[in-house]
Amino acid sequence: MIENFWANALFSVVPTIFLGLLFWLLLRTILRADRTERKVYAKMEAEERARLGLDKPVL
Repeated sequence: MIENFWANALFSVVPTIFLGLLFWLLLRTILRADRTERKVYAKMEAEERARLGLDKPVL
């Protein structure tokens, strides 16, 4: 057992901060991948519409 108050406080806070940063990084990576995938899909769809001669997207 660590007898120093500040060392105990540090050991209590560091795992929480680390897990929070890990969670933030994971969500950021997922959201960026989704954004990139949507952008690529929209580009592919626009190219396909241009190839078929369609002007406006069908909603």
